[in-house]
Amino acid sequence: MDKKMSNESYNEYVTNVTPKHNLTMNCLHAFITGGIICTIGEAITQLMIQVFSFSKDDAASYTSMFLVLLSVILTGFNLYKKIAKWGGAGALVPITGFANSVAAPTIEYQKEGEVFGKGVKVFTIAGPVILFGIFTSWIVGLIYYILTLTGIF
Repeated sequence: MDKKMSNESYNEYVTNVTPKHNLTMNCLHAFITGGIICTIGEAITQLMIQVFSFSKDDAASYTSMFLVLLSVILTGFNLYKKIAKWGGAGALVPITGFANSVAAPTIEYQKEGEVFGKGVKVFTIAGPVILFGIFTSWIVGLIYYILTLTGIF
């Protein structure tokens, strides 16, 4: 019995097991999900400005904190994963997606203990984002400083 698979049968196998995606529907789901998240954020901001007389900057800061808190709560109840599965990048790109990426590994590895579970896994996904964000801002700042010294800016 020959266990080797021919190229044609392998290609047919890959075609059969590869999930089929509808790009238009994925974009629509992402647009709707991201739009709902942004609408909730704007509603919170306007509520704080009009009802509680916050300044625009203070309202924006509190809105960001509230959206992070809401994302972590939804992650804890395993609901954010369902939202992200349906909404794709619409749920993963905003600040709520970043909060989810920090909270999810922490919740998942809490049985491993405080240090080797939560402490190690908390920045599994978010750590590289923070690292390269800081590094990139340092490089851009250095370039700006050099351009300022040379008189270009």
